[in-house]
Amino acid sequence: MRGALKTLGRSGPEGQGELTFDRIYADAIEVTDHIRVRLGAEKIVLLGQSYGSAFGLRQAREFPERYSAYIGTDQNIHDAGRDDSVHQALLTRLRTTGKRKELAAVEALDPDERQWTARQRAMHAKLVATSDPLTLDTMKKVVMGSLWFSPLHSLRELGRFVKGMTISEQITETTTGFDDWAEGTKFELPLFIFQGDKDVLTPPELARRFFDDVQAPVKDFALVEDCSHFAAFRRPERFMELLLTRVRPVVVGEPAGTAGI
Repeated sequence: MRGALKTLGRSGPEGQGELTFDRIYADAIEVTDHIRVRLGAEKIVLLGQSYGSAFGLRQAREFPERYSAYIGTDQNIHDAGRDDSVHQALLTRLRTTGKRKELAAVEALDPDERQWTARQRAMHAKLVATSDPLTLDTMKKVVMGSLWFSPLHSLRELGRFVKGMTISEQITETTTGFDDWAEGTKFELPLFIFQGDKDVLTPPELARRFFDDVQAPVKDFALVEDCSHFAAFRRPERFMELLLTRVRPVVVGEPAGTAGI
């Protein structure tokens, strides 16, 4: 997307254009239509991961005629700041581990997260991730490791990855008041959420509460065991199993139990 990795490397910070949620949401719809034309497909499967799931959920709600199913993983659920479980869990971890400097920075934040600046929000997210051993291990070995060893990337892009995250912080400023319940829990396409069972960034409990209120032709929820955030990358074999056995039969109309044969 704009402001990230190869796009950032190709055009530089000054060439990214408007970096707002609305602009990148429009980009996502344009990419959808490009793929549909390229493949000659009326509908495609939409998979939203991490912050991409904030876009994906809205695409699925607004444009069901473009997608045969929606899958959310590391699913972001916005509730206009009502749920503060991520924040409270972070405070507990920082107190337990004696991280006094980090604890002071978090305690100094406004109690209403909607008042946080983009920089404060990014600082909070970084501490949530790095204070949890499983998430930190996944970031080092899986996320950064894939960039390090992939033939599709160069060592220079490790720096662009970090720089892109900083540039993209501003996008979150336009989403602080989002409320997925208020925007609607009725979907006109199959909806799936596959969440890491130990996710500290996008808790499975919040995703499950939203899922339970969803009305959809087909819906399914599954936990990816022993995973925090980046569950699809931490356990790709389990995630692929879920795609083949739960999503594919719905999309292509296969009889139950025959997927992947």
